[in-house]
Amino acid sequence: MREIYVIGSMSMDLVVQSEKRPAKGETILGDHFFMTTGGKGANQAVSAARLGANVHMVGCVGDDTFGETIVKNLVDNGVHVENVETIPQCASGTAHITLADHDNSIIVVPSANFKVTKELVDQVFKSMKDDAIILIQNEIPKDVTTYIIESAYEKGITVVYNPAPFIEMDVELLKKVTYFTPNETEVEAFFGSDYESIIQDYDKQLIVTLGDKGAVFYDEALIHVPSIKADVVDTTGAGDTFNGAFAVGLSEGMNIQEAIQFANKAASISVTGLGAQGGMPYRKDMN
Repeated sequence: MREIYVIGSMSMDLVVQSEKRPAKGETILGDHFFMTTGGKGANQAVSAARLGANVHMVGCVGDDTFGETIVKNLVDNGVHVENVETIPQCASGTAHITLADHDNSIIVVPSANFKVTKELVDQVFKSMKDDAIILIQNEIPKDVTTYIIESAYEKGITVVYNPAPFIEMDVELLKKVTYFTPNETEVEAFFGSDYESIIQDYDKQLIVTLGDKGAVFYDEALIHVPSIKADVVDTTGAGDTFNGAFAVGLSEGMNIQEAIQFANKAASISVTGLGAQGGMPYRKDMN
């Protein structure tokens, strides 16, 4: 099995559950509040590790109790943390999540996540095997994300790029990633058009996630991989579960369609629990 390196964000999620979202200037009463570990990078690392992969987390936390909790959770889930740096006199990242109407809205405060450097990435590349899989997102500095893509391309290392949350990136850079996994909204933001207009230009590379409709990619024709129905409790982390599971599928030698089917199943299970990681399945749950 190929090793997976997740280079990305780690945070504490502060979650409020209510019947509706407050309008501008409005104060409402919430139903529940809870805190849990999150961050797109950490979520994807936990997703992959629970499914049996050999996962290394790369990133930064603050020197606070949140940082200690985040690292402990990774260790408890079997993720290697030798490349997680603690930044002195810095807060750990946080995500402020509102759950309402069976969906979520999120504000992310990066804090220590924006302390990830090219030097840390170089350190990781020195110990990384050539057949490793790198999983990245957009919650660390943009120049570092670009550097990872360029460096991995030069070294011939597989990169799965989940471009969330959306930031402006050079479209030409996308041709240097092995797999690119935006949702429909992110495709339109990147390309100014729907996925059907451009997906042929990214044969077996662009995988568009469609929520409860599954995912699509192009391989001589447009291929739709349907989702698996589930009783939705919380959609937070479903996309991260998908990406972590997709990387696991690749690490085990699955082809792209098989890896997407595997990822769809994991994502469908994840939405049945509360919190980004609360519903993430273990390998035994995938039978």
